[in-house]
Amino acid sequence: MAKYRVPRVRQEILREVNNILMLEIKDPRVEGVTITDVDLTGDLQQATIYYSTLSDLAGQRQKTQAGLDASTGKIRSLLGKKLSIYTTPEIKFERDPSVDYGNRIENILKQINTEEDSETDEVEE
Repeated sequence: MAKYRVPRVRQEILREVNNILMLEIKDPRVEGVTITDVDLTGDLQQATIYYSTLSDLAGQRQKTQAGLDASTGKIRSLLGKKLSIYTTPEIKFERDPSVDYGNRIENILKQINTEEDSETDEVEE
């Protein structure tokens, strides 16, 4: 039974933090933040929460991170009220690197397609 607890708590944290950010936190810096994943230690003491935003600007990313860091205490407090576990884990927010990785791959594929199109145009002429 213990092997199922961490994934269940992980899913609950993901769902509840998304709800808290949408409904409870009024900081404009965290608007549009989506929680993508939660990494939880086996003893349920620490949680790293990964998020993504629509903005690719570095300044906007820093503001979002600052807003999440400022809201961490309130988010943890609200999370503790919603979860029925003995101790609420310490939470830390990190930007999800998989979104940037996916964008990089997409740009590479677009570049390959444009190179193939230009080679095809040269052959046809």
